[in-house]
Amino acid sequence: MKITCIGGGPANLYFAILMKLQDPSHHVTVHERDPAGSTYGWGVTYWSPLLDRLRTHDPVSADTLRTHSVRWSDGTAHLRGRTTVHHGDEGFGIGRHRLLDLLAARATALGVTIAYEDEIPADGPLPDADLVVAGDGVHSAVRTRHPDHYGSDLTHGRNRYIWLGTTKAFDSFTFAFVETDHGWIWCYGYAYAADRSTVVVECAPETWAGLGLDRASEADGRALLEKLFADVLDGHPLLGRPRPDGAAPWLTFRTLTNRTWHRGNTVLLGDAAHTTHYSIGAGTTLALEDACALAESLHAHGAGGDRTALPAALAAYERRRRSELLHVQSAARHSAQWYENLTRYIDLPPERMFALLGQRHSPLLPYVPPQLYYHLDRAAGQVEALRRLKRWLGPRLARTVHAARTPR
Repeated sequence: MKITCIGGGPANLYFAILMKLQDPSHHVTVHERDPAGSTYGWGVTYWSPLLDRLRTHDPVSADTLRTHSVRWSDGTAHLRGRTTVHHGDEGFGIGRHRLLDLLAARATALGVTIAYEDEIPADGPLPDADLVVAGDGVHSAVRTRHPDHYGSDLTHGRNRYIWLGTTKAFDSFTFAFVETDHGWIWCYGYAYAADRSTVVVECAPETWAGLGLDRASEADGRALLEKLFADVLDGHPLLGRPRPDGAAPWLTFRTLTNRTWHRGNTVLLGDAAHTTHYSIGAGTTLALEDACALAESLHAHGAGGDRTALPAALAAYERRRRSELLHVQSAARHSAQWYENLTRYIDLPPERMFALLGQRHSPLLPYVPPQLYYHLDRAAGQVEALRRLKRWLGPRLARTVHAARTPR
């Protein structure tokens, strides 16, 4: 099978690995428009279930990923001079640059061709291949060739955010909330190397404008953020990547959905197919899981040796991943809304606020007074009947809200 992967991100690299492991005779080429070693972003997060999933497909990649990742198991919140710590599941962080290097090395060792600085023209023909995998991001040039077919819907969140780095290595997943004269601003920080962490700063648009961050250069805005978060940075600088004009790359989150994920012999993967809010830390995980599911579907339908089986394999991949993503996408929506409605929770006692921060994925939380939800949640953890009721009611409410918001 001749396979062309457009975009050299984690999903396409891992998919290429899996297809070579299935059948070394597959001819797999990954086209990446940027030079080798160049990437955006700082670090990515994932949790142990992803490692377990990857290990069933390729133990070598899974073990290499774990070896080069840093780990934590606590969440720490800083609010109004108080620090609250919650113990949780083991989490992992790895630099995006390191992750891509590891996957590229594994793919190359298996015989995958990676063509860097090789952009497929948006107005030109796609490479001749039995299968074209579009893993070229939220603004996928492959997908936008046929907007009417894919039926893309792109919506923007309300809050402003910016990805930064720091030389401080946080020893837990760290949240810090700072009140200013213009409203609240907060950050999430997590280590991805022994001497580096990612820091995501977020605030409401009114706060962003009130602090002058909408007008400040990248350097001046970063200096202001260093002062606001000095307590958690411990004297370490924030690191940025300004735009060519010196402006700061503040964003609003883009939630992408598509009516369909495939057309002919072309299929979407990762952010080209769907996005979920960064506050649940699942973007890279979901992209890698897409790669696993697509490889499994091709194998199950025999599409690697029978080209007539490709349409059924692509349709089965899409059905499966859409179903698996329903819960995650619901959690991401509610997580984003929790932060957009921060003032609803910020005046709770810090330990209760942090407890509800951990519950921000719940479809029930927006409809129940926060203090009442906190007590009900604690009771549900102790009474099996209430725990069962919460598990039963939550998904049903999520489906009802989703149906009400879906255009007919």
